[in-house]
Amino acid sequence: MANKEEIIEKLIKGEIKLHQIESYTGNVQEAIEVRRGFAEQVAGSSLTHLSQYSLDLPEALKRNIENPIGTVQIPVGLAGPLHLNGKYAQGTYYVPLATSEGALVASINRGCSVTREVGGANVRIIDDKMTRAPVIQTESVTEALKIKEWIERHFIELKEAAESTTRHGRLLKIDPVIVVGRYVYPRFTFTTGDSMGMNMVTIATDKAMDILTRETGAHVLALSSNLCVDKKPSVLNLIEGRGKTVTADIIIPREIVEKKLKTTPESIMEVNIAKNLIGSAIAGSIGFNAQYANMIAALFLATGQDAAHVVEGSLGITTAEVKDGDLYFSVTLPDLPLATIGGGTRLETAQDCLNILGVAGSGKVNKFAEIVGGTVLAGELSLMGALAAGHLARAHKELGRG
Repeated sequence: MANKEEIIEKLIKGEIKLHQIESYTGNVQEAIEVRRGFAEQVAGSSLTHLSQYSLDLPEALKRNIENPIGTVQIPVGLAGPLHLNGKYAQGTYYVPLATSEGALVASINRGCSVTREVGGANVRIIDDKMTRAPVIQTESVTEALKIKEWIERHFIELKEAAESTTRHGRLLKIDPVIVVGRYVYPRFTFTTGDSMGMNMVTIATDKAMDILTRETGAHVLALSSNLCVDKKPSVLNLIEGRGKTVTADIIIPREIVEKKLKTTPESIMEVNIAKNLIGSAIAGSIGFNAQYANMIAALFLATGQDAAHVVEGSLGITTAEVKDGDLYFSVTLPDLPLATIGGGTRLETAQDCLNILGVAGSGKVNKFAEIVGGTVLAGELSLMGALAAGHLARAHKELGRG
């Protein structure tokens, strides 16, 4: 076996590739150190902090990362207790949040204190689905319509083929099936259990496409057509939902709004209309909210979710109304891809954070989804209160954040 310096020299000269290092070392951990040594040559400096971690990178290499050189570190703060009256999440929870944005954990913590004062926020899962939408190329619009009709007539066969690939996935529907010129876009919609399910539904849809190809001779141009819609902002996902669709709401007596949020129900309602509804409309935004992405990102990073799905989790609508003199406040998240097993949830730090929430492992994803919805409500409520009271800039200044 070549020594570290020899391998790095070969990398610099382009004689071997980064993914080939293991074959020169025969040891995964040594390969990681060699690859980091090469990165230090590229950087012209020591990568001390990337090298300090407790994750089992050789294990992560099997499913979570390629060409590893180390890990990044993000501070994790704790907010709570968050009081929830959910179907699956009932009681109090302390929420781990991975972020480098000063004031965020403090803000969410303030929202959590409101949930405690009123005996808990309500939260429910409205829907649950994961999607994959291939694109099929035909010779003409006439042929495209024939394929569309074939798909609609043969749902049972496609369902059986798709579900033969998984113990947990179930094909609910293929809808819509859109024709654009000679292209056909069928959107396969599944349930996926405790897994977020993108890999699951991709494999299942591929199997279904084998049946379609064999029976019709159609050409599947790509297994993903962007109608899924995965990791992109989308009106379709806002309306139809993807992942978990979650709504949380709370009624806050006027005196608690005044005491905890230092403002009034009327002021929060007015800011919500002007900012989240009208302001979002004139900006052409898809989400009508103040900061869902902040809470989603911090929770996703802490618990090993796919961070790219933050763009989907940022969709949603906040409502604020004065009801009998009190504040009615709600958040609706139509597009929340989540998992408590598989993917990044396998990483040791993610397991720690999932354990804090009590949602690690099978059978816990619905509870997790309700906690995420409650956390978004707490953070959104706190920010809207700060805006209504004129405290946003002061809070950031006092916490030393620009």
